[in-house]
Amino acid sequence: MKTDTTRKFENVCQILDKYQRDSSKLIPVLQEVQHVYRYLPEEVLAFIATGLGLSPAKVYGVASFYANFSLEPKGKYVVHVCDGTACHVKGSGLIKDALFKKLGLSSDKKTTQDMLFTVETVSCLGACGLAPVITINDKVYGQVTPDKAVSLIDAIIAEETNA
Repeated sequence: MKTDTTRKFENVCQILDKYQRDSSKLIPVLQEVQHVYRYLPEEVLAFIATGLGLSPAKVYGVASFYANFSLEPKGKYVVHVCDGTACHVKGSGLIKDALFKKLGLSSDKKTTQDMLFTVETVSCLGACGLAPVITINDKVYGQVTPDKAVSLIDAIIAEETNA
């Protein structure tokens, strides 16, 4: 019979086993665990540390150092608004403002209450020729306007409502 703790960490155990609980595989372990949870919960980091024979401080240090890891819950759809030079000059700030308004978000609150959307600003998405650019779950959208960004969100909301 499985305990609540065993059930809670079953996916993590499978990931640890996949990498033979090899501490040198910490980053791929964290990547897969984040894919499952959409972020890295504190108790999961401690469990990973134990499973890999590392200190919790070492695991937390790696998880907090790399920008692609999140220690905060993220929505099902993560929207990155590029604010690199080309995108900024072409109005990426207006896109972010429109998305924040549409979703009721702010610089302090980046994830919707229903955990459907997270909106983040990034330094560069590497698609300057398409500026301004956003990504939604890594799908790139170029030459975005505030209205187009809101339309993309409306389409996702409609799809989720009909699912």
